Amino acid sequence: MPAEFNRAQRLGERIKRDLALLIQRELKDPRIGMVTVNFVQLSKDLSYADVNVTVLVPGDVDEEIVESLAILNEASVFLRTELGRGLRVRKVPHLRFHYDDSLKRGARINELIHQALKSDQKS
Repeated sequence: MPAEFNRAQRLGERIKRDLALLIQRELKDPRIGMVTVNFVQLSKDLSYADVNVTVLVPGDVDEEIVESLAILNEASVFLRTELGRGLRVRKVPHLRFHYDDSLKRGARINELIHQALKSDQKS
């Protein structure tokens, strides 16, 4: 069992690295913002890969983030094909892209901490 976990983890890291390069170099759609692949979670049977990404767009507009995710999901067949050329696996996982809002949540928590510290200093 632990060997299977290590294989899934290694494959997830490889997919993360290769996808980041493919998105940066091969996807030429100007509607996509700056995409960062944060992590890849593989299903137990390695048939699906949930790819969590952060999309930086001017003004941080939610509609543009949703549009970028839609474009990535549309390009998943192309990306999967390109991944298959570099991976040595019998079956390349299907890619599903999800937005990772951990940066926004972290910034919000940081802002709340600073506000709490300021209010404590005033008291």
